[in-house]
Amino acid sequence: MNILYAIQGTGNGHLSRAVDIIPELKKYGDLDLFVSGAQAEVKLPYPVKYKSKGLSFYFGKSGGINFLKTFQQNSSKDVMKEIKSFPIEKYDLVINDFEPISSWAAKKKEVKIISLSHQSALLSKKAPKPKFIDPFGEWILHNYAPVKKYVGFHFEEYDKNIFTPVIRASIREAKASDKGHYTVYLPAYDDKKLVQLFLKATKVRWHIFSKHTKTPYHVGRISVYPVSGADFIESVVSSAGVLCGAGFETPAEVLHLNKKLLVVPMKSQYEQKCNAAALKKMGVQVLKKVKKKSLKKINRWLEEGKPLDISFPDVTAEAVARAMEKVTK
Repeated sequence: MNILYAIQGTGNGHLSRAVDIIPELKKYGDLDLFVSGAQAEVKLPYPVKYKSKGLSFYFGKSGGINFLKTFQQNSSKDVMKEIKSFPIEKYDLVINDFEPISSWAAKKKEVKIISLSHQSALLSKKAPKPKFIDPFGEWILHNYAPVKKYVGFHFEEYDKNIFTPVIRASIREAKASDKGHYTVYLPAYDDKKLVQLFLKATKVRWHIFSKHTKTPYHVGRISVYPVSGADFIESVVSSAGVLCGAGFETPAEVLHLNKKLLVVPMKSQYEQKCNAAALKKMGVQVLKKVKKKSLKKINRWLEEGKPLDISFPDVTAEAVARAMEKVTK
């Protein structure tokens, strides 16, 4: 069987999960990889046959998406050409992780496709949602990379085709410690503004990982680093706690490592609001935005926050097997 694994490349989470999923998919046939999107620092240790800029979202510096840059960098004509010309007919099956080009190409040429992603778990009516539903956000979840069949990943098994998170081997095998620092990963915020804010917080050491700097620098007890997979993992594994966006993979890994967690959902990012709703139900503290008024809540988290004592089982092989079973029926 010829299988295409199409992965969303905006952000690091999809690619991090793919590292563990790829070996499982290879058991079922000849596998080719397609990565579309930008803004990811994680590099796959496998050859990628197809690459595309795809439909990428670009992070801003004020807590949300930079919509101007996103609009400027995306061309609907180019995307339509890619969908039309992509050799999807070479494959018996497409495994899709929220990747739009392969999804629309498979739909047009009636190639078998199944979603294996976190976003597909949000399609379930049983998955937690924010208090106020965003119609446009719901539309994106259903139409950005449309599929009829799916196996999803979420923080809990909310439905029959939802599995708990894939925790990559580098995290699962790590020996967690507490060296006293706090790790920060808020890609949609300006690191310089974060530095000024954390200088006023309770006197702890901070490791800030930023998409907006290319060289490390230090200000007092605050260290700022460009995003690097190995350095970030090392910082998280040895941290006292993590302050990050309400994405999926990073919060899941932090919970698995039994670290204190504080999340900030990205503005105008419905998926992260859904994640924040789920995490809040689990007992994770959620911060609406990072600003001066947030200091009291951040300090309270530093002083009173506690890990949730969660350990996610290794479900990678089972989730892939379920996907293959559903698509071959």
